[in-house]
Amino acid sequence: MSSLLYFIAVILVIGWLVGVFAYSAGGLIHVLLVIAVIAVIFRLISGRSV
Repeated sequence: MSSLLYFIAVILVIGWLVGVFAYSAGGLIHVLLVIAVIAVIFRLISGRSV
C-alpha cells in the first residue's frame, strides 16, 4: 500500500504542475498539491523513507 500512496502522490504533483503551468485551474490544482503532500507526510510518519 505504501508504494501505491507514493505513486498517487507523484501523479498528483505532476497534475498540479501541469495545471499550474498549462491550465491555471485555480483552487482544484492546489487541492491536488495538498493531497500529494499529505500522502508523502503519511508515508514518512509510518516509518518508511520517501
